[in-house]
Amino acid sequence: MEVLIENIPFLLQGAYYTLLITLVSMFFGSLIGIIVAIARLKGNKVIQAVARGYVSIIRGTPTLVQIIIIYYGLVDFGIQLDPLPAAFIALSVNNGAYLSESIRGALQSIPKGQMEAAYATGMTPWQAMRRIILPQAIRIAIPPVGNTFIGMLKETSLVSVISVTELLRSAQLLIAQYYSYMPFYLGIAVIYWIMSTVFSFLLNKLEARMSIYE
Repeated sequence: MEVLIENIPFLLQGAYYTLLITLVSMFFGSLIGIIVAIARLKGNKVIQAVARGYVSIIRGTPTLVQIIIIYYGLVDFGIQLDPLPAAFIALSVNNGAYLSESIRGALQSIPKGQMEAAYATGMTPWQAMRRIILPQAIRIAIPPVGNTFIGMLKETSLVSVISVTELLRSAQLLIAQYYSYMPFYLGIAVIYWIMSTVFSFLLNKLEARMSIYE
């Protein structure tokens, strides 16, 4: 275990990139998810069909394949992305599909009468959505979105295949140097667990705070 302790700073640098990829992907994935969810609920038939197709394709194909297509496949069209931006794009697009379903379900759970009541007070559709519907929907969506968030934290390990030096890739580099497996794999398992536990705690706090909209 001494070799693990000596290389903790290097592993923590990998953990930094894991967190960075997770947060960036969750931010843009959330934006995509909200847009797709609203498109499926409020869009015309063409927009709804496109949104459904996007969700079906992303949910029906492995995340690893999506990462490889973004990084290697786009080269055939003259688009060469660096590993980190490719990771951001692939995981954001992947995340957006899953989040859109959670958000759509949360929006559908809000009684339609609340939107009608908002219209009766003179609110525009956007004001009603922003002030009345979305705060309640966010509260309902926090548990499934939180699970997606924690899942995304662990799925960042997949971008090691395109040489992004996140946590798993950092461990692999150390293993290649020291020819020792167990200390580094156990080490990153503990780091993943700590990060997941912290995120779960923060999400529980957020859910409690959002309960005022219940």
